[in-house]
Amino acid sequence: MIRYIIRRFIYLIPLFFGILIIVFVASRIAGDPVQLMTVQNPHITAEARQNLAEYYGLDKPLYYQFFIFISELFQGDLGNSYALRGGIAVTTLIGDYAWLTFELQIAALFLSLLIAIPIGIISAKKQYSKLDVSVTTTSLLGTCIPVFYMGIIAIIIFAYFLGWFPAFGAHSLVAERYPFGSYELDGLWHIALPTAVLTFATLAPVVLLVRSSMLEVLRQDYILAARASGLSERTVIYKHALRNALIPVVTYVGLYFGAMLAGAPVTETVFNWPGVGRLFVEATTKLDFPIIIGITVFITLMTLIANLITDITYGYIDPRIRLE
Repeated sequence: MIRYIIRRFIYLIPLFFGILIIVFVASRIAGDPVQLMTVQNPHITAEARQNLAEYYGLDKPLYYQFFIFISELFQGDLGNSYALRGGIAVTTLIGDYAWLTFELQIAALFLSLLIAIPIGIISAKKQYSKLDVSVTTTSLLGTCIPVFYMGIIAIIIFAYFLGWFPAFGAHSLVAERYPFGSYELDGLWHIALPTAVLTFATLAPVVLLVRSSMLEVLRQDYILAARASGLSERTVIYKHALRNALIPVVTYVGLYFGAMLAGAPVTETVFNWPGVGRLFVEATTKLDFPIIIGITVFITLMTLIANLITDITYGYIDPRIRLE
């Protein structure tokens, strides 16, 4: 196991730097942030723009900018923002916004797994029944509808027409609107609607994964042998079949964790949720290179680590899988 982890880490190093090079070059090709920052100032001179470019280090050759970025990265410095929050450090920004993103995404993932796994098992056990058809149809519908569209519909129905939940933000702007005067309850009130939408969007593919995987496992010879030996149906399903059926779900969860921040912009923009996703969208519109690359570094590290943990988990779920 230790040798496998070491080999994977060595493999991840060039992959990590390859991704950084692609993102760094792509961000620089996207445009000139100095021009974008000064476009609304008709009185600014070419000399002032040149001074700004020198201040941010954008006048240097691309390879020089990249080596400076790498050297600062090894020191834990992702630079300072060009245009957001008064030039604050990118690490501080990510630290301030990341928790709200994790809070939303992890809550949705936990609820979706809690609901999807039992439903997927029951649907597989009762294949082609009315329940199975209903579950499959609903899940397919959930995978086809874009998250942003579900979010908009949920806001219109539950926020504007019914008034049950707030339409945007993580907290009320004034303390007088806190439910029972509680800041914590206000946070739960605000997170309920985006979590419900994201849970439904995440739930649909997990249900289909569990169902299809269980159907395949239930047809295996060892399951037929377990039933023939007199084991109860509950033991066959939950002790023998489910463990192997969870392998595709583990893959999905690993990818979800890795792409947690990458998938955040859509949901957070719709609900105006103050997380890393919305920060990334805002930074992209302003060509704020340090924030764009800083968040990308964070996403890349999460994805690579999540994939490593997923591969290791395979070996524990199914002993037939060898870590080689």
